[in-house]
Amino acid sequence: MIPGSWDRVPHRAPCSVGSLLLPLPLPAAPPTCALSLSLSCDITQKGYEKKRSKLIGAYLPQPPTANGAAVVRCRLQHSEGAPGRALHSGNIGVCDIREAAVRERAASTAGNRPLFYFRVDQALPPERRAPVTPASSTRYHRRRSSGSRDERYRSDVHTEAVQAALAKHKERKMAVPMPSKRRSLVVQTSMDAYTPPDTSSGSEDEGSVQGDSQGTPTSSQGSINMEHWISQAIHGSTTSTTSSSSTQSGGSGAAHRLADVMAQTHIENHSAPPDVTTYTSEHPIQVERPQGSTTSRTAPKYGNAELMETGDGVPVSSRVSAKIQQLVNTLKRPKRPPLREVFVDDFEELLEVQQPDPNQPKPEGAQMLAMRGEQLGVVTNWPPSLEAALQRWGTISPKAPCLTTMDTNGKPLYILTYGKLWTRSMKVAYNILHKLGTKQEPMVRPGDRVALVFPNNDPAASMVAFYGCLLAEVVPVPIEVPLTRKDAGSQQIGFLLGSCGVTVALTSDACHKGLPKSPTGEIPQFKGWPKLLWFVTESKHLSKPPRDWFPHIKDANNDTAYIEYKTCKDGSVLGVTVTRIALLTHCQALTQACGYTEAETIVNVLDFKKDVGLWHGILTVSATPKGLRQEVICPCASSPEALTVAIRRPTDDSNQPPGRGVLSMHGLTYGVIRVDSEEKLSVLTVQDVGLVMPGAIMCSVKPDGVPQLCRTDEIGELCVCAIATGTSYYGLSGMTKNTFEVFPVTSSGAPVSEYPFVRTGLLGFVGPGGLVFVVGKMDGLMVVSGRRHNADDIVATALAVEPMKFVYRGRIAVFSVTVLHDERIVIVAEQRPDSTEEDSFQWMSRVLQAIDSIHQVGVYCLALVPANTLPKTPLGGIHLSETKQLFLEGSLHPCNVLMCPHTCVTNLPKPRQKQPEIGPASVMVGNLVSGKRIAQASGRDLGQIEDNDQARKFLFLSEVLQWRAQTTPDHVLYTLLNCRGTIASSLTCVQLHKRAEKIAVMLMERGHLQDGDHVALVYPPGIDLIAAFYGCLYAGCVPITVRPPHPQNIATTLPTVKMIVEVSRSACLMTTQLICKLLRSREAAAAVDVRAWPPILDTDDLPKKRPAQIYKPSNPDTLAYLDFSVSTTGMLAGVKMSHAATSAFCRSIKLQCELYPSREVAICLDPYCGLGFVLWCLCSVYSGHQSILIPPSELETNPALWLLAVSQYKVRDTFCSYSVMELCTKGLGSQTESLKARGLDLSRVRTCVVVAEERPRIALTQSFSKLFKDLGLHPRAVSTSFGCRVNLAICLQGTSGPDPTTVYVDMRALRHDRVRLVERGSPHSLPLMESGKILPGVRIIIANPETKGPLGDSHLGEIWVHSAHNASGYFTIYGDESLQSDHFNSRLSFGDTQTVWARTGYLGFLRRTELTDANGERHDALYVVGALDEAMELRGMRYHPIDIETSVIRAHKSVTECAVFTWTNLLVVVVELDGSEQEALDLVPLVTNVVLEEHYLVVGVVVVVDIGVIPINSRGEKQRMHLRDGFLADQLDPIYVAYNM
Repeated sequence: MIPGSWDRVPHRAPCSVGSLLLPLPLPAAPPTCALSLSLSCDITQKGYEKKRSKLIGAYLPQPPTANGAAVVRCRLQHSEGAPGRALHSGNIGVCDIREAAVRERAASTAGNRPLFYFRVDQALPPERRAPVTPASSTRYHRRRSSGSRDERYRSDVHTEAVQAALAKHKERKMAVPMPSKRRSLVVQTSMDAYTPPDTSSGSEDEGSVQGDSQGTPTSSQGSINMEHWISQAIHGSTTSTTSSSSTQSGGSGAAHRLADVMAQTHIENHSAPPDVTTYTSEHPIQVERPQGSTTSRTAPKYGNAELMETGDGVPVSSRVSAKIQQLVNTLKRPKRPPLREVFVDDFEELLEVQQPDPNQPKPEGAQMLAMRGEQLGVVTNWPPSLEAALQRWGTISPKAPCLTTMDTNGKPLYILTYGKLWTRSMKVAYNILHKLGTKQEPMVRPGDRVALVFPNNDPAASMVAFYGCLLAEVVPVPIEVPLTRKDAGSQQIGFLLGSCGVTVALTSDACHKGLPKSPTGEIPQFKGWPKLLWFVTESKHLSKPPRDWFPHIKDANNDTAYIEYKTCKDGSVLGVTVTRIALLTHCQALTQACGYTEAETIVNVLDFKKDVGLWHGILTVSATPKGLRQEVICPCASSPEALTVAIRRPTDDSNQPPGRGVLSMHGLTYGVIRVDSEEKLSVLTVQDVGLVMPGAIMCSVKPDGVPQLCRTDEIGELCVCAIATGTSYYGLSGMTKNTFEVFPVTSSGAPVSEYPFVRTGLLGFVGPGGLVFVVGKMDGLMVVSGRRHNADDIVATALAVEPMKFVYRGRIAVFSVTVLHDERIVIVAEQRPDSTEEDSFQWMSRVLQAIDSIHQVGVYCLALVPANTLPKTPLGGIHLSETKQLFLEGSLHPCNVLMCPHTCVTNLPKPRQKQPEIGPASVMVGNLVSGKRIAQASGRDLGQIEDNDQARKFLFLSEVLQWRAQTTPDHVLYTLLNCRGTIASSLTCVQLHKRAEKIAVMLMERGHLQDGDHVALVYPPGIDLIAAFYGCLYAGCVPITVRPPHPQNIATTLPTVKMIVEVSRSACLMTTQLICKLLRSREAAAAVDVRAWPPILDTDDLPKKRPAQIYKPSNPDTLAYLDFSVSTTGMLAGVKMSHAATSAFCRSIKLQCELYPSREVAICLDPYCGLGFVLWCLCSVYSGHQSILIPPSELETNPALWLLAVSQYKVRDTFCSYSVMELCTKGLGSQTESLKARGLDLSRVRTCVVVAEERPRIALTQSFSKLFKDLGLHPRAVSTSFGCRVNLAICLQGTSGPDPTTVYVDMRALRHDRVRLVERGSPHSLPLMESGKILPGVRIIIANPETKGPLGDSHLGEIWVHSAHNASGYFTIYGDESLQSDHFNSRLSFGDTQTVWARTGYLGFLRRTELTDANGERHDALYVVGALDEAMELRGMRYHPIDIETSVIRAHKSVTECAVFTWTNLLVVVVELDGSEQEALDLVPLVTNVVLEEHYLVVGVVVVVDIGVIPINSRGEKQRMHLRDGFLADQLDPIYVAYNM
């Protein structure tokens, strides 16, 4: 029996079939009993039991025998469909099952194991006893669903077994760190806010009718409990678990780790220890657990630090560092056999291929033979078609009841006689053909498809419409009633209707009134549906056919009789066509197999619209006073494609037990049948579903590949060859060929039969005596590491873990997702609103243990969602494909998630082993031999450039300024704009000179400074800063520019100012009056010791006099200024810039950008360090051009300020930072039209350079170019520069020279420090853009950072630079004294060993292009890959954080920013969430998936935080180390922290 097909198709007439085809009905017998479940009253389990005992109590002996008890219990657990009420004989009783998932349960067992129905015989002589009928189901996602009374998976034995397995681990408290949640996520809404889904509490005393007898049947009785397969007590399980729920308390020593338990597992094909273990031997892990912050403040307690408890409620230190230590310890011990060695090709990282286990079971039996059913008997007066049968009974015995509908109390609501069915069907047929459309243009012609839309509580109307369609020769397509426009799966149903060309939908009056309507009363078009005419089939709405009209009744032929819908595993809906001859033959075969005779009542609690409910109508039930006997329970198997596949014939011999097998679950995962002992934990007990149908041939074939016959001890897909099967998927010839036209072959390749077989979608085997056994469905199959697991088996294990305290029994979904070339199991369950965080987490941990113990497979993700939030099928089940879709797109909104990638991802590439380095000489010789050039390049040679550069004759910038003040006094050098775009202030040459003189006087007189003293300049971006800088030069002091503290954030920004002032040994601090007050304020005193400031000079109040003389340095190599900057790794480094280097720097930029006094340059940069400072303060004085200064902070109030200024001043060259570009891209994205209207024109821009110290951000520069293309910006104009601490600008695009080039490299090769160029769009390709042209006077070489040997063209190595404007050394390094001096004076170990180079600390490569430079040479492009000190070494490979971050940002629309870092070899991913906090947990699986897929790394911790938490410096670079420190000190206030197992 297959689980869950009950909601697939609507009515296939047969409700009547059984009886229609029998001889005339006998006189009616009195009604006996029926039980029905209805939508309107979702009764509880206890209520159900009560009603049930009331209805069938009379027929059960009091007190019950053990035998009776067992059977009843079994049926209860199995089908929960109720025995119905015997109605007038020959009548089909269809109970009202509006939504109730009864049929689901009724027809659904874990993995299609047999489902049992009752047959209670009346005192008929044995030969007249009616056989029983099956129910079936196939729809994958209805499989497990259903509402309240879902007992399918329940088995006390199973529950005990799982509990026993878990009890073994109880004593060992295991350290699984519980996720941290922000309080707002934890606090749950009040209980009344929840409507629990249609499920009962599954309380412990779900007694069966016979009282509390808990006896499970013995094997001789053969009525096995549903979950018997997993049910044997867990004695002697050799396997163990994947995770447990408790956590050690924070400070305790190494608690008993999860790993202890893992160590005993005997599980094949499981993973190597996770990343954590790879290097721990070299770097012992010591987690610091700081006791408080270093300053006097104690770190605030964020989030739910107090709330943190572990699964067992043991309080645990919520310090993140302690939890990470827990996770590391849990993961550190190898749980599984280590990976086998794999050969790693030079370029490819090979994924670990799962080697077949030499001990795995293999099929050894002989090849099976096709099994033939009994001959289909010939009956002389058999009607030639179903319509003819209807006509016969409708005219011969019009008063005989044909169908009775019950209410929920078992009272007949409505009786349809054969006469009424015949006349009403005729009326419907006449109206369909003659009353729709016009006479000339009828809407429906014979052969057209029409939809049947009837509610589950109106089988009579549905039956009339179905036969009406058959009589009119139109093809009914029964579907579910659409309740809302957004029903799960409704769009796919609409697609089916559209592809079938349906334009008319038949429905009942009540249903028509209940459909959603628009304000005008129109029925809206449902999403994805074609336009439909809704036609009500009640008699009162129809015209009477004329006396001379009569339907055309033909013999059954190959025309399509009806189309049944079937939902596939992926959610798509197919229509299975059933021909008229197949329909008739099927009825004939069922009647013969079930021995239907006249005075019989069939009670149906299945969906009468499809499958078994439609085919026979029916569970056959009669009553006897002797109590239920087990031989009346007759399971069957069916599928939409093959109709009824097999049915167990009723026997009269109560001593003959049904076929039964106890199969090894381990064997089944390899598709092999191995009989096991019942004591084993992981066994599956199956019963047969009877024999092959009369007139059919059955065989089983290998599930994938060529349909080759299986061996006798092998599980395969059952295939059937018979007239009574579906014939095609409507309109899909390719899929039809693969399913309905299969020719099984023997091992030699010979076909078994000349006739095609139909694949049933059922997995099973034909056992001894021709009995058919079903063990699962193709749709529920998950192939993990080469082993096959059935989703239903996993569901059953999960549900047996606890009495239903935490999740709703029927509301659990299991599916697999493909991650890293293998399927991974995902479990999603609805959580009860009353279960606590700790309870849920503990339950999740125990589910993982149980599944690992019993199935020996790891669960990749276990998610709990709030009650009633999973998408439902029309009949209340879980819509599986929709759930999977929501999971994959991050819209499931779980309230708890546990990911276990470390445990179940077993096919990661082998960690890279470092090879002994090849000597530098060999590398060089190798390059020469292979004809590769050494990777070196240089900008234009300064010595050979002839230009009329007047400033060249001066050695010092202070002299250049004096010269300009004399020769061009009124030439404007600087213009500062305010946020409105108007000029705030400007400086001419002479104004700057005079202001600098006054500041020099102030320094000497008020500051009493000597030449060579250091002065900190704490100014906002502007003119004052420039004047103060030249004032220092005039006084012979060494200036240090420092970003002022942020008035709204003094506590965090002021300490940095203080640190720079102290580290630079500043003798004095110059600033404005406003900042002066700020530095001495009460807030400042709370953050730093204000008494320790050096003297503070306020430059708003300058002396009036001039200095006696302007200082002139004695030597160009003396210090001009100090450049301090905090690197992205959180290191403060100051470099020394000499006067010679400063002048050379300015000259280099002047030549590259062709800057002259007549030019205007717009600068939107922070002026505190690097190239930003040089452009803001120095270049205009040297080159004489006008700089239009735009402080980046002003863009926060007016994002268009920079571009409007560029347009207004007709600027050709402009410089900005990535932060500015991002602000414009995000802030002006929707405003380009209005900007165009304001006259914004960027067509004059020749160069727009992003100043950066990182790999170019291609995505950002490209989106900026595209966005402003309409405003005239030339895409070639946008480029980047590259500088670093040792040389503030190495590359800058400039004006002449070829456009920047882009290459695509293989990201996997890059991890191995190799460059492999690939085509654009190839998998794993990473675009790298050239970082601008090398500046004049700069030479570059690529060297191996370890051996210091030169590398060849297109080889990855460290970029070394030699130039006149290199910095002359670090002034001091704060925080890391070990940085060697060789950063500034390194020599190659081989080749040119004389030149002194500075090491940039960045990896990159040079590549000679086909382009030509300005001087006619071939152009060498420099590509920067990333900083060495930011790169993370994981699994022996080098990863650049930006690559992982780019992948993560792409993973979900709500991720706005991401930063990654490592801690104790665990990869920590921090994501900023732009959305509601409820979306936080959606990100955890997506982030884990994308990093696995694209980078072959397992994420250890996922931290979801608010927007703006990831610290970014002024250059727009992420401060990952600050973030790491904040995370470990619990200062991020995360929304959610997930610790992946």
